[in-house]
Amino acid sequence: MAANNRRMSGKKGAQVGSGGQRRKGLEGKGPTPPAEMRKGHKKNRIANAKAKQAVRRPVARGRGGKSSSELVVGRNPVVEALREGVPANTLYVQQFIDNDERVREALQLAAERGGINLMEAPRPELDRMTNGLNHQGLVLQVPPYEYAHPEDLTAAAYDEGEDPLIVALDGVTDPRNLGAVVRSVSAFGGHGVVVPERRSAGMTAGAWKTSAGTAARTPVARATNLTRALEAYKKAGLTIVGLAADGEAELGELAALQGPVVIVVGSEGKGLSRLVGETCDFRVRIPMPGGAESLNAGVAAGIVLYEAARRRP
Repeated sequence: MAANNRRMSGKKGAQVGSGGQRRKGLEGKGPTPPAEMRKGHKKNRIANAKAKQAVRRPVARGRGGKSSSELVVGRNPVVEALREGVPANTLYVQQFIDNDERVREALQLAAERGGINLMEAPRPELDRMTNGLNHQGLVLQVPPYEYAHPEDLTAAAYDEGEDPLIVALDGVTDPRNLGAVVRSVSAFGGHGVVVPERRSAGMTAGAWKTSAGTAARTPVARATNLTRALEAYKKAGLTIVGLAADGEAELGELAALQGPVVIVVGSEGKGLSRLVGETCDFRVRIPMPGGAESLNAGVAAGIVLYEAARRRP
């Protein structure tokens, strides 16, 4: 019997009780991931190869009418960008990622949008791509924004039989302010926004999100030199109206808003630069009985655009 006991003690096999493993085995594992995410699948191998090439390829630098590519990093930012319709061409997902609700939603949104490549990449590759930022296994690549030319905005307005209503930003560096201005221009029937090429906010993912999708139909033009662009507008018959806290006239007194006009908004702190201020035909102030010293660019532009829309036929 002793020998039998020794043989029994060394026998391999299931022990008493499963520790809940059988129950876990019966639980669902969620929807089947796309082919690009399934290890061993042909599309997965192709996607991995493309991901390595894309990660090692330097991000394109802005030249001419295009900005550079941008990366949205982290689970919450990526999901929010996809929810808001920020344009994207590639969603990078870390291999063997912990598949939580945000990851599943990002994959679902990318699949529903269409046109977004799904790439699986090892963590070291994503670390190199993001320069060590905490990407949490999700990286969204936003393609370069194609800026219009300042003359395109007036041409589009005249093609529609309308007087141009344009907003130019001078020294506004917060992309959220740019997005808010784009949204207001779209809401009040404007024809576009002009930003200088240097020392200015650009159409980043943050600007796209704040615009709430209106950036898809409201063009943003980029000028090499804002002063020269405003002078060209003046020669084309547009009135240049600058917003300034010490403006000579109040907004309600200005009749120029009824015709072809460019509204110039400066930064909240410094206002209009000297050369831009000297280029303006009028410098007007927004009456603020509450005593606030200034408004941010998005709010100020919205007020003036509403007044212009109210006066126009």
